[in-house]
Amino acid sequence: MSHTVTVEPLGREVEVADDQTILEACLRAGVWLPHSCTHGTCATCKVDVLDGEVDHGEASSFALMDFEREEGKTLTCCARPQSDVTIEADIDIDEELEIHPVQDYTGTIVEITDIAHEIKRLRIELDRDLFFNAGQYLRVVVPGTDGIDRTWSMANPPTEHRVVEFQVRNVPGGVATDGWLFKDAAVGDTVQLSGPYGRFVLRTWEEDTPVIMLGGGTGLAPLASMVKHALVDEAYDGHITLYAGGRTVADLYDVDVFRELAEEYPDQFTFHPCVSDETAPDGYRTGFVSTAMEEDFDKLIGYQGYMCGSPRMVEGCLKSFMSRRLFPRDIFHEDFFNEGDKQAGVNSPLIKR
Repeated sequence: MSHTVTVEPLGREVEVADDQTILEACLRAGVWLPHSCTHGTCATCKVDVLDGEVDHGEASSFALMDFEREEGKTLTCCARPQSDVTIEADIDIDEELEIHPVQDYTGTIVEITDIAHEIKRLRIELDRDLFFNAGQYLRVVVPGTDGIDRTWSMANPPTEHRVVEFQVRNVPGGVATDGWLFKDAAVGDTVQLSGPYGRFVLRTWEEDTPVIMLGGGTGLAPLASMVKHALVDEAYDGHITLYAGGRTVADLYDVDVFRELAEEYPDQFTFHPCVSDETAPDGYRTGFVSTAMEEDFDKLIGYQGYMCGSPRMVEGCLKSFMSRRLFPRDIFHEDFFNEGDKQAGVNSPLIKR
């Protein structure tokens, strides 16, 4: 059985199966709806239900409060229609952005490597080509579970269609990390994936303005995809300054990779690795990525800002960007949420781009 969801103001109708969320069905049909975490935590996908009934699913009570449910709001990443439904979404999307419908893939693990303290590089070869925008992510079904999945950003550029790379931090007690990837995952294992998801992408269709990127921990992954796409794929001509942060040098990875890119593209790329919990050795900066950026720039008028990391890190970087007169319309972000964030009531910061 399925129900029809009408998406306003587009006027598009999408058939949603019983086992699908509204967001999943729309993305697979090529109808873009705003979304970020896809697990009911960030509230980015909140819409108004104009007609019909929905099951709100596992939406966090912090992201979708009781009074909002009573007012007819829902989170499309968790909601399943119980009848034909009409929703109204805030669809603020650039016409130039290429939309790649979500599809399912079967992958084979070809590499698992320790690259930093409690961080692994996971590379998976897909059964067919994947097309995506630099900065997007995939949903990975955790092997050995009853359909439990996690969303991880791709670190490879979109010109690499067949092998995807993830950079994954271990979460103590995490089903996908502590219970699988860091426990018994092995080269040759089969993995089910779907995607691409997300709107945090390198805006290659806009004027090549200078860019500041702030990444914390494995929040570096989507930024790495963007940097490689801009430089190696020659997709963006604006200068990019990347600040990558970790608590210690042992928490940072691919420093040599980015240093080599900075040497190869000196007129287009600058790289600053930063550590916050120890005195930095030569070649590193001491402090948070936002602090290093503030030391280097008095004003960011005419720039664009990209940031990715924990919700707290993103919140701090947002304030730093705005203190340098960079306005929300020119700031783009991705929050990395986990199951603990849903229980704790962590929300996205002031902007949802």
